[in-house]
Amino acid sequence: MESILTGLIAGGATTIISNPIWVVQTSQVVRTLNVFPADPSHPKVVVKKLGFIETMQNILAKDGVGALWRGIGPALVLVINPVLQYTFFEQLKNIIIKRRTARLRATGLPTAVAVLSDWDFFFLGALSKLVATASTYPYIVVKSRLQAGQPSALKYKSSWDGLLTILKEEGVEGLYKGVGSKLVQSVLTAAILFAGQRRIYELTKVAITPVAK
Repeated sequence: MESILTGLIAGGATTIISNPIWVVQTSQVVRTLNVFPADPSHPKVVVKKLGFIETMQNILAKDGVGALWRGIGPALVLVINPVLQYTFFEQLKNIIIKRRTARLRATGLPTAVAVLSDWDFFFLGALSKLVATASTYPYIVVKSRLQAGQPSALKYKSSWDGLLTILKEEGVEGLYKGVGSKLVQSVLTAAILFAGQRRIYELTKVAITPVAK
């Protein structure tokens, strides 16, 4: 519970501080500044992409400072994502170690303790991220729409109202738009992260052991 609480506090503070960066980045992805040619007979529209500073200036000029914290509600809710991920990971890891240790001791090794492999960490990392992302993805949709400054999203009174509005207007599918690619990206990243973190830890421990002696 202490880890969950500190994780929520740290995640909340980080989200509040970094939200303006996410708003600008999201706006860069979905927005462009349309510049029409001086010659009206030329039908082609020249599209100019805005840089980071230009995008921020554009947001401030159009919507004010408060716009830099668009989507802060669902973003704060999403702080629970990594908390769920690490909590689920640790609980699964403890269960597997406990069961494997019991099997080893049942074979006549009373002091044996099971050790998880790199593949165990890979799959546990993937599964824990799958659960966390699938559980919180609707809020990711609401947050992205708010941060992008979509006119329809700006009408949401709250995160919950945004969820209900999407559900009413677009159905369940609307809450999970793009979930396939997001799951592939986040689950694979988490799997590699946990497996790599464990391998780096083991290599570092081996490397410094002679020095410690």
